[in-house]
Amino acid sequence: MPGSEVRPYYVPVGNEEHVFKAAFRQGLSVVLKGPTGCGKTRFVEAMAYDLKRPLITVACHDDLSTADLVGRFLLRGGDTEWVDGPLTRAVREGAICYLDEVVEARQDTTVVLHPLTDHRRQLPIERLGVTLDAAPGFCLVVSYNPGYQSVLKDLKDSTRQRMVAIELGFPAADVEEKIVAVEAGIDHDVAAQLVRVGQAIRRLENVGLREVASTRVLIAAGRLIGAGLSPREAARAAIVGPLTDDATVTAGLVELMDAYLADTSSPD
Repeated sequence: MPGSEVRPYYVPVGNEEHVFKAAFRQGLSVVLKGPTGCGKTRFVEAMAYDLKRPLITVACHDDLSTADLVGRFLLRGGDTEWVDGPLTRAVREGAICYLDEVVEARQDTTVVLHPLTDHRRQLPIERLGVTLDAAPGFCLVVSYNPGYQSVLKDLKDSTRQRMVAIELGFPAADVEEKIVAVEAGIDHDVAAQLVRVGQAIRRLENVGLREVASTRVLIAAGRLIGAGLSPREAARAAIVGPLTDDATVTAGLVELMDAYLADTSSPD
């Protein structure tokens, strides 16, 4: 991102950087599809840095309204004044606007994106009676997890077909080991143990997990190990706990952790 001296750490798993930059040059919007914790947000941060564009991120939720994105009139000091929302700021500034987990927002909210995601590249602001042309450098990026979302929470076809899709997944084991080691600041051999645990969980079927172990939770476990916890303690706190509340599933995962991880503390 502009103003940042160091590129956000991101290791590509395919041609996603090439596709994103091509879409950006052509003024196309991008939808990132992938499991929770696979690096979608970090990827966008790295692309903003490479393209020298400011990044405005919005964490979407089911109460997110059009006004939350576009803006609203607020009373300040007895006067009513218009305050731009994050999407409007990005349109005016030529920034990358990243809507994380966009399907969590109400569908009537996402419709406002349509004029920005086709050849018009415009944002109508009905409250002001104006239509803004996107400044050079503006790019709309949205993300969601297609494996987690239900039929009732999915991108409308009319929205989906306005965007270039980039599918992200968990990296290959050797790449993920490097990521965990660097991000957690731990020895590569310990990172390799955690990645083997993560892969074992991802291979499980019909065990009652809505989500599998992400790269994010493996990094969290690694950081706990770096703080002095044993690998098993760290894995139970950072991997097992966040994945399930079910006692039976928990017991099964703990047994798996014990089989893969040594019960020794990380050296200071």
